[in-house]
Amino acid sequence: MAKSGGVDRNHDQSFGAKIAFFVLHAGVVAICFWLAFGRFDWADPFRAKVLAACALFYCLRHILTLFVLLKRRVLMAEVLGLVVFMAVFEIGFLLLGAGALSGSATPFGWLDWVGVVMVLIGSWLNSGSEVQRWLWKRQPTSKGKCYTEGLFAYSMHINYFGDSVLFSGWAILAASIFAWPVPIFITAAFVWFHIPALDAYLEERYGKDFKTYAQKTAKFVPFIY
Repeated sequence: MAKSGGVDRNHDQSFGAKIAFFVLHAGVVAICFWLAFGRFDWADPFRAKVLAACALFYCLRHILTLFVLLKRRVLMAEVLGLVVFMAVFEIGFLLLGAGALSGSATPFGWLDWVGVVMVLIGSWLNSGSEVQRWLWKRQPTSKGKCYTEGLFAYSMHINYFGDSVLFSGWAILAASIFAWPVPIFITAAFVWFHIPALDAYLEERYGKDFKTYAQKTAKFVPFIY
């Protein structure tokens, strides 16, 4: 079960693959900034800049994940697939928000501020929970134990839930119905693909401790599911 949910869960530095991942992702963000701050006559230049800022913020979190939090092996096939996906939604959201498709601007209103809050909260749920787990795993007494504390006490996959909240907020900021397939696809992938595979891996690794944790903890949405 070392490989599950489409990823290799063996521990490995994978430094070369991580560097390539960072460089390619940084290139996507650079394109976003070129589009947002270059000499383009967008219908909604302010929203384009906000969406470029979202891409930069997401990239900074990605750096933390790659070089501090992520201990498993990263394969180049995974890198290339995810970079293409990142390019599609980061550049695509920006173009939609800039009015490249609609040709009109959408006034920045209260719903957009909800989107900003969702991006921030989703990022905190994802990265914050991962940092909590990383700090816990650094303790010698934690070796070989299943982590069930911090934000993970409210949801077994609070990090995945955080990403769903984040991408939903990002889609709101794109101000287009055509942005919504991204958070819908991501959430569906978590619920029906990544979570079942990861649960099987964790049950095999931690046995009874994981089963007890699973029986008393929400799987995805805190207090609900």
